[in-house]
Amino acid sequence: MSTTIARKYKVKDVEMLTTAETIIENAIANKTFLQSKRSIWADPFFDNLKEKIQTDTDNYLGTDAAKNLRAASQIVYGIQAKALNDLAEFKVQIEQDYKKFPVQKTEILTQLGFTTYHKAAQKGDQEGLVNLVFQFKKNLSTELAADIVAKGTAQATIDAIFEYAQNLKNANVNQETFKGARKEITNEVIVVFNDIYDEVISISKIASNFYKTDKIKQQLFSFAKVAATLNSQTTKPKAKPITP
Repeated sequence: MSTTIARKYKVKDVEMLTTAETIIENAIANKTFLQSKRSIWADPFFDNLKEKIQTDTDNYLGTDAAKNLRAASQIVYGIQAKALNDLAEFKVQIEQDYKKFPVQKTEILTQLGFTTYHKAAQKGDQEGLVNLVFQFKKNLSTELAADIVAKGTAQATIDAIFEYAQNLKNANVNQETFKGARKEITNEVIVVFNDIYDEVISISKIASNFYKTDKIKQQLFSFAKVAATLNSQTTKPKAKPITP
């Protein structure tokens, strides 16, 4: 029985390929500077590598799996942004409307999930946000909702948070499906993926050194940071290239 070749990366295959493509797009956006430092990167070096990544993604993971993942991530991020906005509006109104009743205020925020999950959700923790909106929906009784509305919070804000609970769950499921979606991966494919990873890591390390005095642009070539932007810590769409 043949031995499976080990992957050189710890993220899922589609995440590695999407991260790699993002880094190459960042390189293309900053190629004037990068090519001035390293002539071997002259056109069409980055364009050819980007095309290879896209082709390998289509061939081995299904038609543009990375594109589907990015689209699903954008949906999740869009829901997150709206949900966090409404949750923040709800929270500040509770804090002010119940400030003369500190025990009740604390109980409401605890019961509805803010005490446990809100800070994590604000930092982009997708699981924290899902837990918060589901605890909110589960624990907000009709009586408590009526009291909160009577004190000034709009019913529409509460209704919107209820809706986010199911929508966010559905979008999250789609996102995770695309993260895991792939065809049968053979040793031959893993070799191809490892080669892509090796080449992009080399570009990342060299480019990061070129930008050692520019921390913002340096992060564009950090595999870990770009991958984290795609993955669960932020669940945002891939980082957009920043031009020099």
